[in-house]
Amino acid sequence: MIDPVSAFFTAINLIITCNPDVMEITSKTLQITFSSVLISTIFALPLGTIINFNEFRGKKTLISLIQTLYALPTVIVGLVCFMLLSRTGPLGSFGFLFTPSGMIIGQSFLIIPIMTGLTIAALQGVNPILTDTIKSLGATKVQFQISHLRETRFVIMAAIVIGFSRAISEVGAAIMIGGNIKGHTRVLTTAISLQTSMGNFELSLALGIILLGIALVINLIMGFLQQR
Repeated sequence: MIDPVSAFFTAINLIITCNPDVMEITSKTLQITFSSVLISTIFALPLGTIINFNEFRGKKTLISLIQTLYALPTVIVGLVCFMLLSRTGPLGSFGFLFTPSGMIIGQSFLIIPIMTGLTIAALQGVNPILTDTIKSLGATKVQFQISHLRETRFVIMAAIVIGFSRAISEVGAAIMIGGNIKGHTRVLTTAISLQTSMGNFELSLALGIILLGIALVINLIMGFLQQR
């Protein structure tokens, strides 16, 4: 029988004493998540800007498709990336399957549509008066776009935070692409799943508390950005 109180205090002790397994899993999680968010930002911001400021056939359909991908199941991302990165897949020669690099690729596929769509929504929400003023001042195309990005910087920062929260909390793609290998591709979500199935509730709870703490920090950052 599980003693929740005893398990909770044991979990807190694991965190306070900087248990090596807890610290290693947390460090690996943050490393992979930050890397995927950085890569996604590099792709998503220019892509969202290009889509928003250019008129072309099928633009509305493309935006609708991007918004549909907000709810893309992580297992679908994992399946597609597994097929691409497997030994017989088109990218199999790079050896990314069951590596942190492969997990970064999977998380990037997952959050790029979210960050792109939110960037487009932010740019579309700029006050038309500001847009007309910038045009009347004779701004170049690049200056026009940069001014809009500057105006929506807090919304775009919120989009990046949302992408981070989506990446750090996913489990399906992480297991399928990373393989949950100890000391190599094991992250918070996959470790919690494994340790719970093994009956190691204290370690699972410690990892869960850390994940919840990260979620709290993300929520506080979101609140700050929304106020701005």
